[in-house]
Amino acid sequence: MNLIIIGHPDKESFCYNGILKTITKRFDYWSQDYEIIDLYEDKFSPSRWYKNQEEVKEYQNLVKKASHIYFISPVWWFRCTPLLEGFFDQVFSPGFAYKFKPLTKTYGIPVPLLGDKKVRTYLTHGSPRLPVLTLYVNSVRLRLEMGVYSFVFGWFKTKTTQFWSVPFISNKKRIKYLEQVRKHVDKDVKKSRSAA
Repeated sequence: MNLIIIGHPDKESFCYNGILKTITKRFDYWSQDYEIIDLYEDKFSPSRWYKNQEEVKEYQNLVKKASHIYFISPVWWFRCTPLLEGFFDQVFSPGFAYKFKPLTKTYGIPVPLLGDKKVRTYLTHGSPRLPVLTLYVNSVRLRLEMGVYSFVFGWFKTKTTQFWSVPFISNKKRIKYLEQVRKHVDKDVKKSRSAA
């Protein structure tokens, strides 16, 4: 089963109306099973964990069942949206997503518990590529892959695609971006079919 997790409040956005629709259309084309977690539609609380206990259990069950997970988010203040960040905090909890293996009495290393998942992330930026990659050393991607995904899925096991200057680019460029998404999904489906 494929799981898509989207963290964008605007259904007219490129994340929603472009990336999400492209992924679902390709899954429909290939007759693939998929579920969508729409964090804004679900009114998921990024900080009030006590309000989310039912959703967290449901989300964890979907994550367990999924062989492929697709995250979609715009970048706000060099992070994913608050609801997606809250999802990471609450759903990827110790004991479910990772555990610590003791090395000494005071030090341990994280051991991923979801390392069997194939993960793709699509991040949309309002900014151009150059300053993010140079001045800010792509801190968005580094924090996400090293600070979240390495704990949960393992090192170098996830793929992140960043789309730049999204509000300012031409439709032609947006179509090129969506063509990348289409190719990724087709590749994932073909790989999973050949492995079966």
